Amino acid sequence: MKVDLRKSLFILPNLFTLSSVLCGYYAILTATKPEVSADDFYRASLLVIFAMFFDTIDGRVARLTKTQSAIGVQLDSLADVVSFGVTPAVLVYRWALESFGTLGIAACFAYLACGTIRLARFNVISTSESGAPKKPGKYILGLPIPAAAGILISLVVANTAARETRMSDVLGHPSIVLGVVIALSFFMVSTIRFRSFKDLKLNVRTGVFVLFAIGSTVFVAWRFHISFALVWLLATYIAIGLAELLIGMTPGARRRRREEREEEA
Repeated sequence: MKVDLRKSLFILPNLFTLSSVLCGYYAILTATKPEVSADDFYRASLLVIFAMFFDTIDGRVARLTKTQSAIGVQLDSLADVVSFGVTPAVLVYRWALESFGTLGIAACFAYLACGTIRLARFNVISTSESGAPKKPGKYILGLPIPAAAGILISLVVANTAARETRMSDVLGHPSIVLGVVIALSFFMVSTIRFRSFKDLKLNVRTGVFVLFAIGSTVFVAWRFHISFALVWLLATYIAIGLAELLIGMTPGARRRRREEREEEA
């Protein structure tokens, strides 16, 4: 019996996707143990970071082997619901929001619900009428759920890795974590455009944003603790999206968009 290696390649990116699900699943088991400790939360957070790695790799492997498919797009989104929706919601609830009771449950469910809606919207936008995946654009509508999960997980990692610092107590304060969860829920279902970095063109504005992100992240790591760098970097990503939204609302930017539409017409 002959094996069609070309068809077998379609399994490869899906294996990376399912590896992301495995990391999310095991992180949930780690964070929901009866006698859970700070180290357990830290290990669960690291598992979500591994899930992010596999989530990044699966798309690149699919493009490299030219095995992009409609089922791959759907599977990736279903995996994201588990790894970056359910897992962070459960982890953060057990870590910081359990003391709020029903309010904590409602906030974490809002995060999960908004993340699921955002993924459904992404699937509609990123697939053609035939079901085939479209080429990724320069911007993404709404905050990607891996980035939202990354912020929540980075709070847990920073709080655990720098337990003796004053900033650690601030980042792990239940009220602050609650506010972050609610804000991330809003950003995911918003119409704010965030950069995808798929088609990044170097210009003055992009250069300024990149230099600010790198420079400020290095400063935060040096001034406070290296574990805070990821928190700041992901927060900067959101700040860049908000800054570009405000810049796009200026009269000059509106005039340029109107002129571009007139030229296309």
